[in-house]
Amino acid sequence: MHDIRIERWAHALVHYCLSLKEGDNVSIHATSLATPLIEAVYREVLHAGANPIPFIGLEHLNEILLKEGSPSQIENSLQLMSAIAPHIDARLSILSTGNTKALSNINPAQSAHQTQASMKIRAQMHERWCLTLYPTSAYAQDAEMSLHDFEEFVFNVCFLNDADPIASWRAVGAEQQRLVDWLVGRKRVHILGPNTDLTLSIEDRIFINSDGKRNFPSGEFFTGPLENSAEGVIQFDVPSSYSGRTIEGVRLVFHEGKVVEASARQGQQYLESMLEMDAGARYLGEFAFGNNPGVVRATKNTLFDEKMGGTVHLALGNSYPETGGLNKSALHWDMVCDLRQQGEVWIDDVLFLKDGKHLV
Repeated sequence: MHDIRIERWAHALVHYCLSLKEGDNVSIHATSLATPLIEAVYREVLHAGANPIPFIGLEHLNEILLKEGSPSQIENSLQLMSAIAPHIDARLSILSTGNTKALSNINPAQSAHQTQASMKIRAQMHERWCLTLYPTSAYAQDAEMSLHDFEEFVFNVCFLNDADPIASWRAVGAEQQRLVDWLVGRKRVHILGPNTDLTLSIEDRIFINSDGKRNFPSGEFFTGPLENSAEGVIQFDVPSSYSGRTIEGVRLVFHEGKVVEASARQGQQYLESMLEMDAGARYLGEFAFGNNPGVVRATKNTLFDEKMGGTVHLALGNSYPETGGLNKSALHWDMVCDLRQQGEVWIDDVLFLKDGKHLV
C-alpha cells in the first residue's frame, strides 16, 4: 500500500539525516520486515546520485551466533563490515526485529563481545550515520499497542504527518540549541523527584543537540557527566529494556560517581550482571533531557522512551567522546526518570526544569 509518509521518511533519512551527495557509498542495515522503507530509501539514495549497499539480515542467525559461537567467531563474523568500513561514507540502520526477546537468554558476556567488536568497526567508519525503527508487531506488543496504533505513533513522533518533516526537525533543533547555549559554562546538576535526590557535575562538558540526524526520531540534548561526580540516589520508574530484557523499578545509589547499590522490582539478577560487565559499567556515560513532544508514554523501547518530553535519562557505561566524557565500557544502558508529574532539575542555582517544563 502506498503511503506518502514512507516517502517522507526516506527523503528525510537521505537528505536531512545522512546528507548524501553524489558518489557517496551508504550501507543500509535492516531485516526484510522493513521492506517498504528499505525500498523507498534505496530509491531515494539512487535519486541522490549515491550508491546504496544493502545488508538485509536474518535476525535468527545472530541468536545462533551468540548462543553457539566462540568469542573469536563472534568477532570474526564482522570481518566483512570491517573490510568495507573505510569505503562507507554513511550508514543507515533500520531496527526491524520480529522478536524483541530473541536474545533474552543469551549469556551477557557473549553480547559484550559483540558490542566491543562492533565498537571497533564503528570507529573505522565516517561520522555520518543514522538509526531509525520500522514498526513491527514485536515493537507494538512491547508498547501494548495494536500494530496500526504503533505505526501511527512512529509517524507522529518522527513528524512524518507534517508536510515538511525536515522543517519540523529544524524547529526542534533551534529550540534545543537555545537550551544547549544556556547550559554552556554551567557546573552542577541537582535532580529531585520521588525517591530521587542526585547531584552530578557537568563542568567543562559539552551538551550535544540531538535533532533527528543520528536518531530518527530524536529530540534530546545530552552530555557526559564528570565520571566521579554522581552522588545520591535516583529511581527509574519507566521500564528499561536492554538486549531483549525488560527491567522495572530500578533504583541506583551513587558515591563518587560509582553505583554502590542497585535494586530492581523486576530483573535484579540481570541488572547486577550488567554492572559487573567491566570496570566502566558502574559509572555514568550520559546525562540527558528528553524533549520530543510526541512521545507522551513509555513503549519499552529506548529509542522512543529516552526522548519523552519532560524526562531526564542517564546511561550507565560508555560515554560519547564529543561531550568530553571519558568513561569506557561495552555497556551503554539508558534509563529514564519521569519528572512530568513531580520533579525538578536545578542547574547551579537556577530551576531549569519543573514538572516536565523547561523554565529558562
